[in-house]
Amino acid sequence: MGLMLFPGDDDVASPDVSWSYTGFSLFRKWLAQAEGFTLAEMDGFGGDRQWSSVSTTLVPLLNHPDDDGPDLTPAQCASMLPRLTAILDQRQPDDGDPVHRRLIEDVSQLGTVLWICVDKDVELIFG
Repeated sequence: MGLMLFPGDDDVASPDVSWSYTGFSLFRKWLAQAEGFTLAEMDGFGGDRQWSSVSTTLVPLLNHPDDDGPDLTPAQCASMLPRLTAILDQRQPDDGDPVHRRLIEDVSQLGTVLWICVDKDVELIFG
């Protein structure tokens, strides 16, 4: 069992991105680190640092419940895309590290899903 993020376009052929819950946790920790903070410091993740103290367009993804909560709007998807693209451009795959390679692939797949949400003006569904 795990988590799947997909466009709310009712098209079963649309791409999606999926993780185990552990994999999604690792992905978000890695993204938070790329944004200059530790996820464990944040409110809701074991710490007491408020999300309002973080300046990143990735907050809607990073501070989202694993398997519940609101879907992300097309506007939120659009605002996250430039930052995810920048992270992807900065972090080239390291062929010797399969975990790092998977994280890069996850960013790429998520970007594809977000582009579809923006293009079709549909929400990103957490399912």
